[in-house]
Amino acid sequence: MPDSIPSAAASSPRIKDPLAALETYFGHRKFLDGQARIVSALVGGRDTMAIMPTGGGKSLCYQLPAMIMDGVTLVVSPLIALMKDQVDALTRKGIAATVINSTLTPSEQQDRIRRMREGEFKLVYVAPERFRSRSFVDALRQITIGLFAVDEAHCLSQWGHDFRPDYMRLGKVLEALDHPQTAAFTATATPIVRDDILTTLGLRDPFVCISGFERPNLQLTIRQTAKKKEKYERIRQIVKRHKTGIVYCATRKMVEEVSETLHAWGSSTVAYHGGMDDAAREAAQNLFIRRERDVAVATNAFGMGIDRADVRFVIHFDVPGSVEAYYQEAGRAGRDGEPSVCELLFNYADTRTQEFFIEGNNPGLQLIADTYDVLCKHRDGNNEVRLTIKEIAEKAMASNDMGVSSALSLLVRNGLIERFDIAGQRARGTRVLRPEITSDNLPLDHDALLEKEKRDREKLNAMVALCYATECRQQWILRYFGEEDAAPCGNCDNCSNGTATETRAPEAEEQAIVRKALSGVARMSRRTRAGYEGRFGRAKIAMMLVGSRSQEVVNARLDELSTYGLLADLGQAYVLNLLRALQDAGLLMVERGEFPLLTLTPRGVEVMKGADDYQLSWPDRGTTSTASAKSSRKGSRSAPALDPEIEGLEFDGALFEKLREKRAELAASEGNLPAYVIFSNQTLEFFTRLKPTTVEAGQRIRGVGPAKAEKYLGDFVEVIRGHLGL
Repeated sequence: MPDSIPSAAASSPRIKDPLAALETYFGHRKFLDGQARIVSALVGGRDTMAIMPTGGGKSLCYQLPAMIMDGVTLVVSPLIALMKDQVDALTRKGIAATVINSTLTPSEQQDRIRRMREGEFKLVYVAPERFRSRSFVDALRQITIGLFAVDEAHCLSQWGHDFRPDYMRLGKVLEALDHPQTAAFTATATPIVRDDILTTLGLRDPFVCISGFERPNLQLTIRQTAKKKEKYERIRQIVKRHKTGIVYCATRKMVEEVSETLHAWGSSTVAYHGGMDDAAREAAQNLFIRRERDVAVATNAFGMGIDRADVRFVIHFDVPGSVEAYYQEAGRAGRDGEPSVCELLFNYADTRTQEFFIEGNNPGLQLIADTYDVLCKHRDGNNEVRLTIKEIAEKAMASNDMGVSSALSLLVRNGLIERFDIAGQRARGTRVLRPEITSDNLPLDHDALLEKEKRDREKLNAMVALCYATECRQQWILRYFGEEDAAPCGNCDNCSNGTATETRAPEAEEQAIVRKALSGVARMSRRTRAGYEGRFGRAKIAMMLVGSRSQEVVNARLDELSTYGLLADLGQAYVLNLLRALQDAGLLMVERGEFPLLTLTPRGVEVMKGADDYQLSWPDRGTTSTASAKSSRKGSRSAPALDPEIEGLEFDGALFEKLREKRAELAASEGNLPAYVIFSNQTLEFFTRLKPTTVEAGQRIRGVGPAKAEKYLGDFVEVIRGHLGL
């Protein structure tokens, strides 16, 4: 990358007004949502944490203050290619910016540090691994730092979806630099990750801005796929229709397979994964960003840093390891605000790949000790080891190279070893820092290691729960990030199919039903010291709860459980949907393994014991009855009967269409509200059979609550009266 040159912006009188600077330096006449508040806080001297959605313009929030404030703005970024893109874009605007990362020689780094000291640059992008060098940190102490901006700040949290050990030292770096004004930016962070950011960076009285995570232009779809062939058929359809996009895969091997398949179809495609060297990855990314390729196929284990506004689709070929990763990657579509498609092709078997990653990212104490033993045995007189990770894994008799790599990272973070670049080679060596310590007494926090693995598994469980969820996808995701009052998007697959349901707290009868269902799951799980472990899938649990006499239930002696038949009056279809809703609400989870086994979460245990402070996307009970439950107990596969209160009453198709038209009219008048939010199809069917001619009569129909009755019921009663000629 060519070095930047001093610009007029570096030497001319600074503009102090943010809005004037916005137009002068960046050519924009107004800020995007959230930007003005963040820029104002930074210009006012406050530490800041900003959580902004992908495409929300977070880079401008530190670039613009850099032009107003004294000193240099350091930007910590983990993505070399993204650094280059941003520096190139700033240089084209006449803004003095440069980068310091592993692509530079030591002499080039020293030259840029000297020029920083002389005030030549306003923004300098720094890779986090540069802070390993004490001399680099000492050099920074001689420079006036106006702002220390940490991009992708979720990387510093073990509970973040893309943890980078090099980020962990940034807190100590800030101490060494006498705490310059600091800002942290990320697109996706749960409440626990936000707390980690604030604590690790030591932000002082920070201004915290959490912009809405909602992306109304994205159509989120999760498609259940039984075979790989179905995935390819769907990819072909999406690529043919939408042309430009990204396909994320879980492994390098799958990236190559999908890329080759798309190429054979005649698609203009580029592949991107961690097995490629830096130059090849940069070349691939540039081809896509410059619009010389239409489709990028990439691993979701590596951040691409793609900044292309016209990405019309994002496809996940495999399930990601967390909701954070999924939503950040999906958010790379439609950054220009235009409608875009995000589709996850889900097969539960794909979770095995993520399980492999979890095991690799969470080495046990034994593997860590074995790795340390190998290093101690093969160190030279300078306590240095020049073995590759693969060689270390072989000598430690480890089956997972990834686990050895993670073990090395843990040993680095605990000050036992350090890694160094071997001159003239791409490989890295290892230096044992405390050879007096043996593998028998490694100073490691065992509880913290177990907790991290538990959190990683919980993240995957949450991702699987999203895949099975029946409520609005965006509403589910926003609640995951702490936005409890989000409304249905009306655009995802569940909203479009009319399967999304209202989320609310339980009534007394519903609370009793939930406790019975959870008790049934508990009885069919294995009790352990840590909680519960799943033994059966959702279908078999539902069969037990409704009192099925099928052979598989009887042979497993499930009919002998105290919870057998507890929900017989609700029917198997309803109970299946209820169990899925309980999973969506975080009360149940799918255990890892070859098959999706259902069990209780700690929160589910609390609710089973009586807690009622939860909300559920309640299934519609209009299509279940005692009759269907009886047929279920006989092992019958017949369709469930109608609810007793409408059984035998004639369905009026003409009235149903009139009611649907009225519902569509009301939905349109309220800003294209999803139709089901007003009344579900099932409730409209009740109207056609019972034909209430007064509001009082309509209020007694299932699905008509007080709020909906007050707001909508009168209009529907008028349609019914008109249909009857009253």
